[in-house]
Amino acid sequence: MMIDPRGPRFTASVTAVVLAVTLVLPAAAATVLIGVQAVFFATGVVAGVHNTPTGLTFRHLVRPRLAPPTDLEDPAPPRFAQGVGLGFATVALIGYLAGATVLAQVAVGFALVAALLNAVFGLCLGCELYLLGKRVTAPAAR
Repeated sequence: MMIDPRGPRFTASVTAVVLAVTLVLPAAAATVLIGVQAVFFATGVVAGVHNTPTGLTFRHLVRPRLAPPTDLEDPAPPRFAQGVGLGFATVALIGYLAGATVLAQVAVGFALVAALLNAVFGLCLGCELYLLGKRVTAPAAR
């Protein structure tokens, strides 16, 4: 099933807000919020970005109000990107739980930059990493 590329961009926008808020909250509240975001990322990895809470919100509330997409995209790169986000969120969660607030905030900051690049410019770093990995691991053309 191909997906509307505006869905992951919507998800990145919501994620960017959540991550920005995480950075300004006290550590205890930030721990809870990054934990919730980690669950959202994990959902994107397991079920696909279109089945995350923000993906479902986009599909049921936002997309019906938009013109049909001009093209669709493979869901694999955004799913991989959710895994990259999960990695950063996991490091942040461990950092907050261990009292390493600076480590946690740096991890959140990296995830925030990636989410902002996708939300604002449509540049999905995780997707680009996925495609690079595919090119590197593809058998050479004969």
